[in-house]
Amino acid sequence: PESRDFPAAMVKGDANAALEKALGRRIGASLDLFSTYALLAAHEAISQAGALPEFVDIDERTYNMNPESLRRYLTERCEFADGKLVSMRSGRPVTAIVPGHLYGQMADMDAIVELAQQFNLLVVEDACQAHGAKYFSRRENTWKTAGSIGRAAAFSFYPGKNLGACGEAGAVTTSDPEIARTIRMLRDHGQAKKYYHDIEGYNGRLDALQAGLLGVKLKHLPDWNARRQALASEYRDLLSMPDSSIAPPFEPGWSKAVYHLFVVRVENRDQFQRDLAEAGIGTGIHYPVPLHQQKAYTHLGYQTGDFPITELAAPQIVSLPMFPQMTSEQLERVVAVAQQSVTVKAAAAVAR
Repeated sequence: PESRDFPAAMVKGDANAALEKALGRRIGASLDLFSTYALLAAHEAISQAGALPEFVDIDERTYNMNPESLRRYLTERCEFADGKLVSMRSGRPVTAIVPGHLYGQMADMDAIVELAQQFNLLVVEDACQAHGAKYFSRRENTWKTAGSIGRAAAFSFYPGKNLGACGEAGAVTTSDPEIARTIRMLRDHGQAKKYYHDIEGYNGRLDALQAGLLGVKLKHLPDWNARRQALASEYRDLLSMPDSSIAPPFEPGWSKAVYHLFVVRVENRDQFQRDLAEAGIGTGIHYPVPLHQQKAYTHLGYQTGDFPITELAAPQIVSLPMFPQMTSEQLERVVAVAQQSVTVKAAAAVAR
């Protein structure tokens, strides 16, 4: 399908894998840049496509890729060799930047795109948590939708997403006809048309059941996102008391987040979660271990202390309940129990 924001959109069984395989055919054994705080999915896909992930630190308030950290990486940890930007860490050419729109809020794309243009890099959006999120581009003086700014983008329709299937599903959006053509072939055994295989692919077609369900739910996505935004506003109003030690998520003026998750920061997260659990309130941690500290990436050689903002945020982040059917009464109870938890801890600290 096509739209004004997305010249081409291909539904897939696994969007990250399809996109990174398609890009892997273009960029080869090179290097892609990610923020170090995210789910592993996009990173493992790029590794399996033959490229290498390297990381930059996050913005302390949005938890997305920090453009200043990206700039320092490109100017201080890379050099030009034979006309190519090369990582001094790995010796591989740098070819792409993959900003993730974490928790339903877009990264600061103007600054990232500007750096990408300066260093001749692709921009590929990880929009798996950002269905319908918006970003005001100061460069273009208009609001842009997640997935419409980079050369291509991946969306996940995992059941828990704002737009979720009842199984595995995803989509790729792109303005690049060659990427669109390649992905269409990859998902169907490399067929340009039935029984004519231009390349080797795999069976990554989205099954009709998932497609049918997503088609129905898509019509409701704007209303569901609007309800999430209203709930986030209620949360923020109730949590933004002068003496509160619960830090609500920060939403810049250039962002219209869709709150796939409502993520706060607290000092004693373990006790905070236990207090809410005792009251019958579920919470989550997204994500407990930064990527540079994951066992799967020990071979990259990163050390504790390499990404201080990520390492400061990771032990404090906790997700509070957030879903479109949540009532204001339920939300108020969550906040009351949460505030009680941190107030008791604060009183105990004073008593000591």
